[in-house]
Amino acid sequence: PRRLHSSTQPPRSTRISESKMATIVAQQLTAGLTQRSNTVRPRGAATKPRAAVRVGAVAAAAVRPSWCPGRPAPAHLDGTLPCDYGFDPLNLGADPELLKWFVQAELQHCRWAMLGLTGMVVPELLTTIGVADLPNWIGAGTYEYWLGAGPLFFVQMAMMNWAEIRRWEDMKNPGSMNEDPLTGANAGDTNVDVGYPKGLFDPLGYTKDPKKADELKRKEIANGRLAMVAILGCFTQAITTGTGPVDNLVAHLADPGHVNIFN
Repeated sequence: PRRLHSSTQPPRSTRISESKMATIVAQQLTAGLTQRSNTVRPRGAATKPRAAVRVGAVAAAAVRPSWCPGRPAPAHLDGTLPCDYGFDPLNLGADPELLKWFVQAELQHCRWAMLGLTGMVVPELLTTIGVADLPNWIGAGTYEYWLGAGPLFFVQMAMMNWAEIRRWEDMKNPGSMNEDPLTGANAGDTNVDVGYPKGLFDPLGYTKDPKKADELKRKEIANGRLAMVAILGCFTQAITTGTGPVDNLVAHLADPGHVNIFN
């Protein structure tokens, strides 16, 4: 029995080798867990920065309105321009020089659209309510003015050419056109805000308050953009119905179910 019992026990060297191997495995496991705990951040520490980033992004979006919520604005539209909502899907303003031109072009189109829309609506409105007898803007070209159509066109082109050249020179060298060449007004004016002349063009002194000036700039661009859309609507109405905006509005209000964009 002693011999049989001893034969079933593993040799002493084998037991020692197995003990050493178990010790090595335990050491390796301990080292691996320690290394993992040192290199891998806790779950709470990993989620906290991401949450902070999301909150920061939401806060930034709330401060900076965008034409397409959730879409980042191009780098060249940093929110410093009036009514800048990051709209440049074709990236046309990436060139700084072109961006300056586009800003001034939009400003001029806004102003002319507001003036043009007023000239379309007011005469027709005054005629409709019986205050005056003025031509509709559609037939304004056939109206008899104080000057014939040819000379009047020439005078308008000459005056616009003079004004546009001065505006172009002011864009190239801001402030160089501040002084009126005819009357000497605004002499010594150091304003370099292109497109926003002061002096005679600011009789109420709104630009003396920078915050008020910035607010008025935003309102001008917003109303000008709306006027450009309205001008397009007036053109479409004239081509489709042959009447002005006031007549179209009166006809629509009288029978909105039949006189609308679908009929």
